[in-house]
Amino acid sequence: MEITYATSSSSDVAAMSNAPRQVKVIPFQHPSASPSSSSPSISFTAKWRANFSRMSFLEWMELLFPCVRWIRTYKWREYLQVDLMAGITVGVMLVPQAMSYAKLAGLHPIYGLYSGFVPIFIYAIFGSSRQLAIGPVALVSLLVSNVLSSIVDSSDDLYTELAILLALMVGILECIMGLLRLGWLIRFISHSVISGFTTASAIVIALSQAKYFLGYSIVRSSKIIPLAKSIFAGASQFSWPPFLMGTLILAILLTMKHLGKSSKRLRFLRAAGPLTAVVLGTAFVKIFHPPSISVVGEIPQGLPKFSVPKEFGHMKSLIPTAMLITGVAILESVGIAKALAAKNGYELDSNQELFGLGVANICGSFFSAYPTTGSFSRSAVNHESGAKTGLTGITMGIIMCCALLFMTPLFEEIPQCALAAIVVSAVMGLVDYDEAIFLWRVDKKDFVLWTITSITTLFLGIEIGVLVGVGSSLAFVIHESANPHIAVLGRLPGTTVYRNIEQYPEAYTYNGIVIVRIDSPIYFANISYIKDRLREFEINIDGSTKRGPEVERIYFVIIEMAPITYIDSSAVQALKDLYHEYTSRNIQIAIANPNREVLLTLSRSGVLELIGKEWYFVRVHDAVQVCLQHVQRMNGAAKAGNIAPKKQSGFLQRVLIDQSQSDLSSEKEPLLSQKV
Repeated sequence: MEITYATSSSSDVAAMSNAPRQVKVIPFQHPSASPSSSSPSISFTAKWRANFSRMSFLEWMELLFPCVRWIRTYKWREYLQVDLMAGITVGVMLVPQAMSYAKLAGLHPIYGLYSGFVPIFIYAIFGSSRQLAIGPVALVSLLVSNVLSSIVDSSDDLYTELAILLALMVGILECIMGLLRLGWLIRFISHSVISGFTTASAIVIALSQAKYFLGYSIVRSSKIIPLAKSIFAGASQFSWPPFLMGTLILAILLTMKHLGKSSKRLRFLRAAGPLTAVVLGTAFVKIFHPPSISVVGEIPQGLPKFSVPKEFGHMKSLIPTAMLITGVAILESVGIAKALAAKNGYELDSNQELFGLGVANICGSFFSAYPTTGSFSRSAVNHESGAKTGLTGITMGIIMCCALLFMTPLFEEIPQCALAAIVVSAVMGLVDYDEAIFLWRVDKKDFVLWTITSITTLFLGIEIGVLVGVGSSLAFVIHESANPHIAVLGRLPGTTVYRNIEQYPEAYTYNGIVIVRIDSPIYFANISYIKDRLREFEINIDGSTKRGPEVERIYFVIIEMAPITYIDSSAVQALKDLYHEYTSRNIQIAIANPNREVLLTLSRSGVLELIGKEWYFVRVHDAVQVCLQHVQRMNGAAKAGNIAPKKQSGFLQRVLIDQSQSDLSSEKEPLLSQKV
């Protein structure tokens, strides 16, 4: 039904026209109090049951075992060769890296090989990413070392048992988060915090490997000052042979990595770097037998045996560390997996990914593995090598199995400085100074977050760095939520479109009318700020061209509610207070374009009737036209000496008197139909 209201549509009308023009106003549909809308939980439960009841056997298998998705659509001619080559490439890279990261964690290198064996097979079955390469990583290894070294000496058997127990606890936490679908919690940690944390951690990891280059032991710490003091304090024990060998191998690794990144034809060099470092270092030691260069030593041969993790009495003290490792593992793995899934054209379920990582860690803990997660460097190589499915993970596991069965005697003469060079080469890519420069140019707030996280991680330790970084990130989220953006809208010339007057200086406003748009949900934390801003807009609006009748103050406040997705009880009460406050000053609130949920809340709370159904509009333009008509009438009546706006006690009473005395009343139709 077309509803018309007699008013002037000219954008620059200064007074009431003698021949007003009919203006179209879209009727506003008020909500019906249907009982079905008040029980969303019942409909959600019914929908959940219906979805599960409709699932076929194949869909159930894909849900429980994500590997079924790529197995049943596997293209043997296209995928088999590239999957095998990618698996071999990353597997060759994983063997030396696994031993290096185990040393970083304070464990014997064999436990790095164990951690790169069973979890890979389990993840290939339960993981949803087809390119993610899991196993030991530098950051998790540093966390394990930092926490366990404060409990027990790394030479004690208890140290190893606690590392294995930690894998079980991390796996249980990841499974719980996956089953409860809590992956969304990670969204509250900004990318700048992650970047600052990994940058500082990379520096700490590199310094912790200095002892293998310098030839003397340094303190085990995750803080930069104790590490630096220890390095300078032992300078008198400096040894040239390990330093020269480590530096030379590091230079070779960095050169091969650079060539592998810069040329597609040479990309195999990036994956072959760690193996090259091990081969060169081992050959040198075999030939010259330098006494000042320490080697790995004896490595047990054979596959890990099944054993249940022990020392459950220490679980309470390990819970904070398990939660920290879980968070870091999720950030690293899920972020990488999502990026790779987007590049390869398939969807990835974060919660399924968490569950897959959890099962891999739980099963790995029964075969002497310490916590594992997705590796950025190995996953990148896996993707660049053309990996298509989880068969690459199975291939990596087979290579690790062969290394444990047949190659461990060859690993005994690997120089420790070569393993340290592999770690340093891997973490140098985590030093993200380009991100800091980008943040400085784009967003100073994110740069501050990056700086705070980096500095606290470097000087106060990884645990404090994570807590401060996450706390700062949440503080910024809360601040932005509690101080939402509120825009004053103006009309673009020649249109019925209303936009922010700061963004569009050509937009103009009307005298006596303020149009505001609140760009966030309204709830208890931000309602006070919103009320204060509305009072400011009522008093003064700078930077806009004003049109319409000349009046001395504001008579209408129009609130554009399209961006408001939610409103709580505190905000409802505040709206009531604001309405009474405005009414006492002869100001009328008008609401434009609220969504259904917000409108239902306003209706149930009585705000709908309090403001008046006639003051709810579909469009901002409709609200402006109706309000502008009233302003024109009052201005015309004031000039004729009929009323004095400043002395009237009730705005709505004045409008009613005005309407009853108007000669045009017979030509008007009501704004809303009786049915509405």
